[in-house]
Amino acid sequence: MRTNTFSKAFCFTLLMAAGAFFSCEEKNHDAQIEALIQEIKEEFAPDKRVAIWDISLEGNEITGETDQEMALQKFRSKLEEKGFSNVESITLLPAESLEEKTQAVVTISVANIRSAAKHSAELATQALMGTPVKVLKQDGGWYLIQTPDKYISWVDAAGIALMDRQSFSQWQASEKVVFMPLNGFVFEDESKTSWLSDLVAGNILEVMEKRGLWYEVKLPDGRKGLVSATEVQDFEAWKNSRSLTSENLISTAKSMMGSPYLWGGTSIKGIDCSGFTKTIFYLNGQVIPRDASQQIHEGDLVDDSKDWSKLEVGDLLFFGEKGTADKKERIVHVGMWIGDNSFIHSRGLVRISSFDEDSPNYDEYELNRYLRTKRVIGKENPNITSVENSLTFE
Repeated sequence: MRTNTFSKAFCFTLLMAAGAFFSCEEKNHDAQIEALIQEIKEEFAPDKRVAIWDISLEGNEITGETDQEMALQKFRSKLEEKGFSNVESITLLPAESLEEKTQAVVTISVANIRSAAKHSAELATQALMGTPVKVLKQDGGWYLIQTPDKYISWVDAAGIALMDRQSFSQWQASEKVVFMPLNGFVFEDESKTSWLSDLVAGNILEVMEKRGLWYEVKLPDGRKGLVSATEVQDFEAWKNSRSLTSENLISTAKSMMGSPYLWGGTSIKGIDCSGFTKTIFYLNGQVIPRDASQQIHEGDLVDDSKDWSKLEVGDLLFFGEKGTADKKERIVHVGMWIGDNSFIHSRGLVRISSFDEDSPNYDEYELNRYLRTKRVIGKENPNITSVENSLTFE
């Protein structure tokens, strides 16, 4: 009887030990996969605003989605190298359900692009009429898109015209004009009693024909109307006339003085701080990253010690909270230097602030949270491109 009791106890101990061993092995296995997921994310998609790597381990299954094909290839290769046999069902975007309509062009004056597929979601950014976007997937009446500045967010279906590769190529090759005033309209006819769409500066329209004082234009979704010939410029002539001169930058920036602040805004209808600097550069032919925390990584450092003599018109000034041993630096605001100890920015509304204590525009608040100044003009960077090149975005 004693022997039997001892045998049972011994077997139980062995089973417990084996269970603990396999449990540790399983935990180690899962930890390695989680570490690999994070490793690939840090290499290919560290900024979720511009790249998707939404992968997770659920039980024995690795699921999720990504728009990073090279990242997915490397991930699968690493799994194979390590001998992991988990079920893997990762979707590579664009989704197959789009049926090759993976391109689109913004078809309203200003499309609101949101952080989630609903109108109540935070406004992430905006895109102007004629902006080409990549389409990644659909959720009901919403599409997940990526703009030429690489920003990824959701747009209402009414804001874009879906295109396959052939129709997108035809749109790219079409004759176009750029709308020049801050705002205006595409009219249904010459009577101007009703309009087809409103317009803002920088909207791009396809030309059908010239009719005396009018251009017949076609919007990306096929609607046709008339726009005054005095309010548009041939796209080729427009892009060749764009130059980041001091005069152009100051003139463009000051033309938006008093425009209301709007979180996520990038147009005259409402504009946030980085949307403002982005729009200044866009209307002068350059596409720069969307957010202040992205813009600060571009160009060369000019100043971080409040030596305003180093600054030139067009330099970008960044503001926020300095990093400490316990927390990272936080970039919360950006403006553009216009000379004479002054910069222009969107805070509450588009305004001019000065670092000169004797100026009526003296801004002690911004002075106290100033971090540094960067210069992007004349600097090569893969994250900055021309408006012309952005039209080939696909």
